[in-house]
Formats: sequence, C-alpha cells, structure tokens
Amino acid sequence: SLFPFLTWIYRYNWVWFVGDLIAGVTVGIVVIPQGMAYAKLASLPPEFGLYSSFVGVAIYWLSATSHVISAGPVAVFSSLLSVILEHALPQLPEYADTPWIIAGCLSVVLGCIVMAIGLFRIGFIVDFIPLPAIAAFMTGSALNIAMGQIPTLMGNNTADGYNTRAATYLVFGNFFKYIKHCDLNAAIGLTALFMLYAVRWGCGYASRRWPQHKKTFFFINTLRSGFVILLYTLISFLVNRNHRDDPKFSILKTIPRGFQHMGVPVVNSRILSAVAAKLPSAIIVLVIEHISIAKSFARLSNYTIDPNQELIAIGLTNIFGPFFGGYPATGSFSRTAIKAKAGVRTPLAGVVTAIIVVIAIYALPPVFYYISNAALAAVIIHAVGDLISSPKSIKMFWKVSPCEFVIFWIGVLVSVFASIDNGIYASVAASAALLLFRIAKAHGRFVGVVKVYNTPSLRPVDANEPDSDTRNVFVPLDRSNGVNPAVQPREPHAGVFIYRLNEGYLYPNAVHFTDHMVREIKVKTRPAVINPYGSLGERPWNDPGPRHKSESDIDPTLPVLRAIILDFSGVSNVDVTSLQNLIDVRKQLDRYADAHIAWHFVGVKSPWARRGLLASGFGSENGVVKSLFTVTNVGVSQEKDDVKPGSRDEEFSVDTQPEDKLGMTSMDTMVLPLLSIDCPYFHIDMDEAVRSVELELGLK
Repeated sequence: SLFPFLTWIYRYNWVWFVGDLIAGVTVGIVVIPQGMAYAKLASLPPEFGLYSSFVGVAIYWLSATSHVISAGPVAVFSSLLSVILEHALPQLPEYADTPWIIAGCLSVVLGCIVMAIGLFRIGFIVDFIPLPAIAAFMTGSALNIAMGQIPTLMGNNTADGYNTRAATYLVFGNFFKYIKHCDLNAAIGLTALFMLYAVRWGCGYASRRWPQHKKTFFFINTLRSGFVILLYTLISFLVNRNHRDDPKFSILKTIPRGFQHMGVPVVNSRILSAVAAKLPSAIIVLVIEHISIAKSFARLSNYTIDPNQELIAIGLTNIFGPFFGGYPATGSFSRTAIKAKAGVRTPLAGVVTAIIVVIAIYALPPVFYYISNAALAAVIIHAVGDLISSPKSIKMFWKVSPCEFVIFWIGVLVSVFASIDNGIYASVAASAALLLFRIAKAHGRFVGVVKVYNTPSLRPVDANEPDSDTRNVFVPLDRSNGVNPAVQPREPHAGVFIYRLNEGYLYPNAVHFTDHMVREIKVKTRPAVINPYGSLGERPWNDPGPRHKSESDIDPTLPVLRAIILDFSGVSNVDVTSLQNLIDVRKQLDRYADAHIAWHFVGVKSPWARRGLLASGFGSENGVVKSLFTVTNVGVSQEKDDVKPGSRDEEFSVDTQPEDKLGMTSMDTMVLPLLSIDCPYFHIDMDEAVRSVELELGLK
C-alpha cells in the first residue's frame, strides 16, 4: 500500500496518543530554531525553513513505514542546496532575488525521481554505497558547514572580500586574515555554543549521577537548543528594542507571518538545465541520509522498514513541499534520535509537530525578529558536530578494511579542499572502483584434503577406533583461511586438482580465475606429449622451449593432468562470457593433457548457474553414467508426487534395480538420490566428487 497508515490508524488509542503528543511537542520545539538556521545555511530566508519543517512532518507520515523518522530540513542538504544555488544563479539572474523558486523546482524534480525509484522497487541501489563513503561525505559536509558558520558566529562574515562559501580550507585560512573584524556577535555566539555543550555534558553527567531522574534530564538536554535561542532572543530584545533599525549585533529581523509563499512551483527547462549538473549529488544525499537513518533506528527499535516505501514517502514530501513554500527535505538524524527517546508510538506524532510549527509560523514572527544570527550559527555548529565520525569509528575502518579507510579520507579531503558535491562523487566513485577491483581480482584457491576428527581433549585418537569421528575436510593448500600452519593438506591424487572459487564467476573475474588455475596446473603437471613438434621450426614463436630438439625443459617425473574439481559453493551466478571462458580453458587443457579431462562441480546452488553449465556442455556427457550416488531414505507416500513420472530419478528409485539393491527397507520407505542422476559431474559435496573421480580413474 502507498499509505501504510491505513493498516494501523483504526487501532489508535489514548496510550499511543500520549506518547505521540510528548514526542511531537518535543520535536516541534527543536525543529523551529533548527529549521530557520538550516534555511539560512541554504542561502534562503529563515521562514522557508519553517515551511519545510511543516511540510516534512505533515506529509511524510502518510506513507511512512518508520514511526521515528522526523523529515524536514537538514544541515547537509541545506549546505548542498547553497552550493546548487550558487552554481545556478549566474545562469538565472532573474531569480537572484527569489532563489526559493529554484529551490522549489529542485524539490519537485528530486521528489519525482526519488518516488520513481521507490515505485519501481530499485531502492536496493542504496546498498551499493558503503558505510565509509557515507561517513566520508557526512564528515566532510559537517566540517564544511561548521567552518562556514564560524565567521557568522564571530561576526566577521561581513568583512569585504571574505567569501564564506569558498572551499573549507580557504574559509579557515581567511578567518584569521579577517579576525580583526570580529565584533559583539562573537560574545553572543561563543557563549551560546559553550552553553549548548555545557547543558549536554551536564545533563549526561546528571543522568548517570541520578538515574531516577534520567527522563527529566533527557528532556532538558533535548530542548537545549530552544532554551538557548529563547535566552539569547530575550537578551537581544533587551539590548536592541530601542534601536531596531540599527541593532548592536546581527539579528534575523522581519519574518513574515503565515504561509506567504504558497503556490504552484515554477518548473521550466531553464531552471532544470541550470541545476541538472548537481542532481546526482542531491539525489545521493537525499536518499542515503534518509535510508541510512531509517535502517539504523529500525534495527535499534527491533522493527523493519520498507526502503522503497520510504523513498515513496520522502518523494511525496518533496513533491508537495514547494506548494507550501518548502525546499527539499529528508530524514534528520538529530530530531529522529530525539523523537525515538521521547517515546514516540506512531508516525502520527508528525501531525503534532506540524501543529507546533504552524503555531510558530502564525504567532511567533514578532519574537523571531530578535533572534541572534550568531546564536543560530552556534546551533548549527553544535548540531553538525554529531555528524563527524568519531576516532573510534575511523579506527574501526582501519582495522576492518584499510582500503575503505583510504576511501573515507579521500571523501573528507575532497570535501574540505574542493566542495561537498565533489566529496560525494569522490567517495562514491572510489567505493565503486574498489568493488569492481575486488570482483575482478577475486582469488581462487587450490584445495587439499585433511583427515580430522572431533575430540573433547587434545589427545591422539586412533582413527580405527569404533567411536572415532573421522572425516575429510578440504582446506586451501596455502592454509590462507587460518588453518594451523603445521598442518599439511595433501592433494587428493597426482594430477587431480580441486579449485575453489571464492566469489561469483562473472565476466569481470573469469579470466583472472582461470589464468591462475591454468598457470598453477601447468607448474604441477607435464604435458602428455613431451615434444609435440617435429622440428624447432614448427614450434610457435611465443613458446620458447629448448634451444635444441634433443633437449627438454619438462620434468618427466611430474604427473599428467587427469581431472579437475571446481568448488562452486561460493558462486551464485554465471554469465555467457565467463562460461565461454571456461569452455576455452577446457579445450586448452584437453590439448595439454592429450585426453578428454573430466570437470566435476561441487555445490552448484543456483538453478541459473546449473542451467548455464549444462548448456555449455558441463555436468553431463554422452555415455557417462554416474558411478556414485548420494542417497537418502524417504517415505514413499511423502515423495511419490515429487518424482516426475518417466524421469531418470523415478527410474533410479523405483524401476531400474531389484528391491534389495534399491534400498527398500520396508513398504513405506525407499532410497532417492539427492541430485539428479542425469548429471554425473555435479556433486552434493566434495567427498562425493573426490570419490567419483577415484572410481572413474581407478584410483584408491
């Protein structure tokens, strides 16, 4: 359903309402100062942050599958929107005084694209962007935002020549160049920022010191932004009430009452062409930030979300947002965390928040006049500080995957030294390159056999004892999977090789797998025909060989190639290119061995992989009958319908053998093979494959 609320709204009750009321009011108090601050971050008038805050919570809940997500303006996208407007306005000078028209058009376009992704059920593409890439552009964006707000915090942002929209490192360097222009705003901003961190630290300490009052301290901590803004608004009123036109420090001034910019958004080709280059980064931020937050809180709260439905919900929010004057919105991490901890019960809490925002839009504009811009900058810096990856997380990246650690720093550094959108592209592109490299350079392993047994103590056990639980395990010959280095796996037989593919067998890595396999086989075996050339002149130019015909560079003690066993248990898919490569290698090794080499396959799980192998001539051959069967006893009444009449499985299990050989132990049981007997070279496990090779080649 496009509207999941229809499945639970009829069960709504007073207990749910109380939880939603508390959470909705709490988030409403938080989102009002945040919304105005983020609108200024987006280079829009503050009231547009209130419009977006209203639309985000008023529309999102209708299609949401998460009850904790708080949609609305967010810091990272607001900063990116500022970059987009800066890029588009030179091409659209007629909108220089009305940039919200461009923002509204962008919101509609993004909403349509994101909604289409959800409707076509391709939200899984989000999973292709890994955590380090997300952390990289979130950290880079947070540094960019925080550094861009410091001049406003300190009051030197109005200095001539100081571009606070430049690259982060330039803003940082120029801050010290223009530090002499700092004014009274610095006193407001620094004390507000200190108070925000002091309240958070104090409430955290008090919650640990007096756990019985933990809920009270939580709400004090949650509402700290609102308290700080109210305090400094009161100070601003007392200082500036007698000189409103020439305030002592920077304030918001006039905020229009009500929805002054409602209407049909303007969408035309000129705006679309101006913002088209920035659409990919905008889509990535909008989708990734929302889905990652939704999934994280779903895991924490032990429920599941539908990513595609979430994309539909956020798409609808952004399509209808501009009709109320809103700019693009997505899920907010900070407000979602607050909402979850406040005890929200259903998505309907968004309606409560919307009511609070509407009250603010119509009743509080006279109060908003005196809000300090430096205090708002402190709120932004304090909010984005939580987006910076902690040293613990960065250390984990290094320990788990050094390559992704490098990707993280690539994204951060590009964001700092170039721009947020370039940082997004760099981290995503680096992640995609690493993924392709890992697929293309996937390593296969030659496998050997080790006889093992289970024992409750480290003491020698005679494998011939009746109660000894001995079995064969198959491990890489190079013991690369953590096997004790003192253990020496052995190859099953001379000239018989077991090769395990550790990744999917697809066209990017097919040649890499087979080249490695053929190279090692030729090192450990010799050609069946030592010198197939009548004279040196008949030898191909690229085959160096010996300098004289009578000489030989081949060790005659090496065995000839006799059979190959491929472990396909890690392969989920194959394709035309990879199978053609396997056919070519089979022909190459047949010539090398001067015989038809049997290829056995173990653990072919995917029906498509099985179908592809059979179509390529693997798995079965004319005249070859399976010599070893893995069978099980089953009830006749249970399995009769599962065996197709006339199939070779039915023939094997019922008609082709006498009853005693068939394994009929009673009237209600019989023996059936686990795999089809039509494919003698497909095996259920490695033991069966090795024993089949032994029977076929007469080995012991």
